[in-house]
Amino acid sequence: METGLDSVFTLALEPGLLVANLIIALICGLIISVTYRLTSDSLDHSAGFIRANVVLVMITALVIMVIGNNLARAFGLVGAMSIIRFRTAVKDVQDIVYIFFSLAAGMAAGVGLKGIAIAGTILIGAVLVVLHRMKYGSPNRHQFLLQFNCVLPDGDPPYQSLFNRLTSDAKLANMRSLGLEGQFELTFYIKMKRQGKQNELMRELSGITSIANVRLYDEDVS
Repeated sequence: METGLDSVFTLALEPGLLVANLIIALICGLIISVTYRLTSDSLDHSAGFIRANVVLVMITALVIMVIGNNLARAFGLVGAMSIIRFRTAVKDVQDIVYIFFSLAAGMAAGVGLKGIAIAGTILIGAVLVVLHRMKYGSPNRHQFLLQFNCVLPDGDPPYQSLFNRLTSDAKLANMRSLGLEGQFELTFYIKMKRQGKQNELMRELSGITSIANVRLYDEDVS
């Protein structure tokens, strides 16, 4: 019985198998590209990258079929690829994942493992979509970076009662003197007790006479 790997080495006699493997690679590439569009958080994701994912699967499949069990071809291909320099920076780590995803699917299709190629692509694609919909690994949306200028009195700071009421945690991250008497720039990591209360916090902080230049940053913003 001929296995998927064995069938690669008879492509010269069975051109139909070449077409079949490339069609499977195309199907896998289309599934991967759709998955990428469903899971990409970037508003300006490149159409070129999406198309390249489709073609990359097919090219990988073709390369695997060309190499077959010929060690000389494998080393020759490595030598040829080593002279290519890719200078386009990958903006998102997830894009690298999709590149490896395309390579793996193309390798499976190239060796004739059609069932593994299709099933693996669908399963991994489904996992990526589910993780994205669950927002798995996303930071806690209740956490913010708060920065403001404040004249600190000798007693309790004027913002303390407000922090106690609206935040579940407030950690001083940085304190910088502004050169004026008793005036400092304070930076806090804060966690809100309830989502949406950050506007109330900013409004009430701005209403305190000894506090100015209130700024709030989402920790998810880089």
